[in-house]
Amino acid sequence: MVFQDARAVKTKQRKTFEPWFFPVGDDIEQIVVDWARFLIDVKLWGLDDPLFPATKVAVVGSGQFQPVGFDPQGWSSTGPIRTIFREAFERAGLRYSNPHSFRNTLAALGREKCQTFGRNAGVGAELRPRKPHDHIRQLRQGRGARAG
Repeated sequence: MVFQDARAVKTKQRKTFEPWFFPVGDDIEQIVVDWARFLIDVKLWGLDDPLFPATKVAVVGSGQFQPVGFDPQGWSSTGPIRTIFREAFERAGLRYSNPHSFRNTLAALGREKCQTFGRNAGVGAELRPRKPHDHIRQLRQGRGARAG
């Protein structure tokens, strides 16, 4: 579990929340775990550094800017990640889907399995509880997401 405290880190709409990893498959979860271990064990990043860092760009021998690794800070806008998604989809011969479409797909699938799964997906209006005061405790929400 990751705790994102809006007082200490930049979060969307300045909200504190505790997202849980959706149970989408052990293989996919292992990719994320291996990536986090790489950042911590190899890059020596701390737990406060971003899980998905920005691209570090520097002037290289040719005098031009080029990617040279990872920058231990988050993205300042959605533009670069959308470009990464667009290029990856093109290389795979697929129609482009924006990054939020994955969250929305998981939420839709989750609503079929259980209500807490969909609620854990994000802040979009289509994902909010039907009643404004229909809150679920974070622990129960996380348990529901993990149980599927």
